[in-house]
Amino acid sequence: MPRPYQGVAIVGIHNTQQAIKLEGHDSESIALLGALGALVDAGIEPHQVDGVVGQFAQETVLELGLGPCTRRPNMLGIPALQEAACLVESGECQVVLVSAGGARLHVGRSHTAPWTRPANELVVGYGLFTAAEFALMARRHMVTYGTTPEQLALVAATIRNNGHDNPEAVYYGKGPFTPEAILESRMVADPFHLLDCSMTSEGGCGIVLTSSDRARDCRFATWILGAASDSHGPSYTVAPVWDYRSGRDSDPAGEVGRRAARLAFQSAGLSPRDVDVAELYDPFSFEIIRQLEVFGFCPPGEGGAFVEAGQIAQGGDLPCTTDGGTMSFSHAGISAQQLQRVIRGVEQLRGTCRSHQVRGARVALCSNGGSGALFTDVLLLGSERP
Repeated sequence: MPRPYQGVAIVGIHNTQQAIKLEGHDSESIALLGALGALVDAGIEPHQVDGVVGQFAQETVLELGLGPCTRRPNMLGIPALQEAACLVESGECQVVLVSAGGARLHVGRSHTAPWTRPANELVVGYGLFTAAEFALMARRHMVTYGTTPEQLALVAATIRNNGHDNPEAVYYGKGPFTPEAILESRMVADPFHLLDCSMTSEGGCGIVLTSSDRARDCRFATWILGAASDSHGPSYTVAPVWDYRSGRDSDPAGEVGRRAARLAFQSAGLSPRDVDVAELYDPFSFEIIRQLEVFGFCPPGEGGAFVEAGQIAQGGDLPCTTDGGTMSFSHAGISAQQLQRVIRGVEQLRGTCRSHQVRGARVALCSNGGSGALFTDVLLLGSERP
C-alpha cells in the first residue's frame, strides 16, 4: 500500500494559555495567538506561509497579511491536518498553518458547551444530549462484555491525574483523583458520573507543516506516518445505536474507528505493537476503553481489563492521553480540542513534555471523535522520516 505524506513534516506546534475563561479573547483572537506561537516554534516568519487550514482560515490570511494564499476553512482536527499535508505533498504549498481556538463559547450556560445541546428536530424531542448519546454506547458495551463502572472510573482518574501533574493543564494541581472520587461525583447520564465527562474551557493552538526539504532548517520535525477517518454521518442527528450501519455492510457505529485504524496502520507499515504512546480523544471515560479495542490494542471486550492491568498509566505498555486530555488539560472548542491530541503526540516524540514524558517514544497514535458522535479519526506520527 502506498505511503502518503512521506515528504511532509510537522515543524511547529503551540498551545496558548488554557483556562476555564480567558479574558479579552474570542475564538478568532485566541486561534490567531495559537497560529503565531506555532510559527515561532517552527522558526518560520508569517510571510513564508502560503497555505492556511482551519476554522478561521480566511481571517488568518487577512490578519497576517498572507494573501494571495491558499485557504481551506475546516472545523475538524486530524482531517484538517490531512488536508494541510495534501497541500504540501501536491506542491501547491510549501508552508501550511493550521490553527483553532475557542473562547466566549459558554455564555448561555456557563458550564455547558453549546455543541452538546444540539437543537436538531430528530433528537431534541427525545431529550438527547452528548453525554446521553455516548452513555448509550457505553451501556451496551457493559451489557455485552461486563465492563464495570469501576473500570470507567479508573480511566477517568488516570487521565485527570495526568492533567493534575501537567503545569499547562486547566486542572493542574486540582487532584489527585481516585476512582472512588469519580464514582462519588453526581450522575450525569448513566453510567457516566460528572468526573467521567470532559470539562469546558477556553484556549487556542496552532500547527505548522512543511516539506521535508524545508524541514531541514527547523529545530524539530515530526512525520505523518498514516491517517484515516471513519464516519456514519453528522454528529447528533441520528440517535446512536451500537449496531447502526449507515447504508452498507460495514463496522457498526459502536466500532467506528476500526477501519480507520486498520487503514492508518497499513499505510504506515506498522501495527498496534509499534505504538509507544496513544493520545486518545477522551470525551467520556468509556471512549478510551472502546478505542483501545477497535484500534487493536486489545481484543473486543478486554479494554476494561487492559486498563485494570495498568497499561494506560505512566510506566504501562501504552500510556494514554498523557497531558490530561479534554477531561483535565483543556476542552477549548470543537477544533482546538481535536488538534491538541496531535500537539501532545508531537511533544511526546520530540521529548519535550513537561509532564509524563514517555522515554524513547518513537511512534504516537492520536485520535479524534467517538462512537456517540458517529465518527473517529486516527493519525500515526513518527519521530523518524518514513
